[in-house]
Amino acid sequence: MKTKVVLIISSFLFAAVAVNAQGGFQRRTVEERVLMVQQKLDSAFKLDKTKLADADSTFANYYRATDKVREDMMSGGGQFDRQAFMDKLQPVTDERDKKLQTILTADQFKTWKETIEPSMRRRPAGGGGGNR
Repeated sequence: MKTKVVLIISSFLFAAVAVNAQGGFQRRTVEERVLMVQQKLDSAFKLDKTKLADADSTFANYYRATDKVREDMMSGGGQFDRQAFMDKLQPVTDERDKKLQTILTADQFKTWKETIEPSMRRRPAGGGGGNR
C-alpha cells in the first residue's frame, strides 16, 4: 500500500515537472513587472516615495503600451516579426526614457540604462546542442 502511494505521488511530481519544463511560462502581469522594477530601483537608488510612485506610473504605462503593441502585432496573423515589433516599440521606450530622466538624476539614469535595464531583459532559455 505504501509503495502504491509513493508511486502515485512520484508520478504526479514527475508530471508536474515535465509540464513545467515544456513551457509552463506565463507572461507576468503589468503589476508584477512594475514591482520587479520598483525593487531594482529602490535597492539601487533608495528613491523617495514620490519619485518611486512616479517611476511606478511610468513603468505601468510603458508595460501596458508594450502589451498593446504585442497584441496588435500578434492579431495580424502570420509570423511574428521581431524587427517590426522593435521598431514599433522604440517610440514607447523613448517616451519612457524621457519621463525617467525627469525622475532620476543623470547618474542614476545612466546606471539604469547600462546596468539595471539590461539585467531585466529575458534571456533565451535552454542550453546549446540539439538540432538547430
